[in-house]
Amino acid sequence: MKYLLSVMQPEAGTPDPDFLEQVMRDLDVINRELKESGSWVFAGGLHAPSTATVMQLKDGEVGATDGPYIEGKEYLGGISIIDVEDLDAALGWAGRIARATTLPIEVRPFYDEH
Repeated sequence: MKYLLSVMQPEAGTPDPDFLEQVMRDLDVINRELKESGSWVFAGGLHAPSTATVMQLKDGEVGATDGPYIEGKEYLGGISIIDVEDLDAALGWAGRIARATTLPIEVRPFYDEH
């Protein structure tokens, strides 16, 4: 099964550079181990919500607006897509990412592709 692991980033400022460097090293290890296990599909970080453009249908026309779709104190900061046996395996990987980043990780399964 494929799972989306969403990194929930607080809107507060940038973390200390030394802390961020350690987080990136830890995430590199986790991503390497995911690849070696055959479970890695994709991972990436996202720019701040202020860089977003929202396309939306209104009154029969599709229009673009700047900024995030939803304002909040947290936003989607990055994602990993993994392909593992079951929810327990996904939660194990998500727990490792949560430990490395100290951020909440939301785990959601994709619909069955078959």
